[in-house]
Amino acid sequence: MTAKPTLIGKRRSAASKEPRESYANRRHEISEAAVKVFNRLGYKGASLSAVAAELNVDRATLYYYFSSKEQLFDEITRAVLERNLELARRIADSAISPRRKLRELVTALMVSYGENYPLLYIYIREDLTHVSDTRSEWSSNMRKINRDIQQAVIDIIEQGYADQSLRRVGEPRVVASGILGMLNWTHRWFRPESSSVSADEIGKTYAELVLAGLESPY
Repeated sequence: MTAKPTLIGKRRSAASKEPRESYANRRHEISEAAVKVFNRLGYKGASLSAVAAELNVDRATLYYYFSSKEQLFDEITRAVLERNLELARRIADSAISPRRKLRELVTALMVSYGENYPLLYIYIREDLTHVSDTRSEWSSNMRKINRDIQQAVIDIIEQGYADQSLRRVGEPRVVASGILGMLNWTHRWFRPESSSVSADEIGKTYAELVLAGLESPY
């Protein structure tokens, strides 16, 4: 016997038949509201009910577009990481000097952490090798994005080694991992609402620290 579709299933099916632009715009609105909720309540405290309240709609409406808080969070973080990757690749492939590339990328990534607080910090703490089966595809995609962002930093280091604007202090992958690790560690202490310094200031400071150890005197 074929199981009858649930009410939520019917609603979600109906929503997916909306004009493509309308459906995408509504999902974007929900995502924007969810960012505010995750920012205000954190991951554990957030819920679809809280997102619905932010939008002043019934919770059932959200189920047309997202099946769970986890799906909503996963899609938001993936979109943010994809934008960061696009930014990293654009900087790495640009015609500016490797020194300037590092300054701009380190600062831009830190600013992204601040602008998307606490989403990226929650994501950083996520063990991507131990998620539920329903999230395994998301986990795999996110790990690839992480590797691609790291590769953009590696490329910049290698460019600096090649034109001798950066000192060869170690393997590019080790240097890149150290830079990203320094940024990621800010999840332990940076809180935009209470910090005396902005994410932009922190990014610029870290960029100068990195370059102080890498810049060639020649």
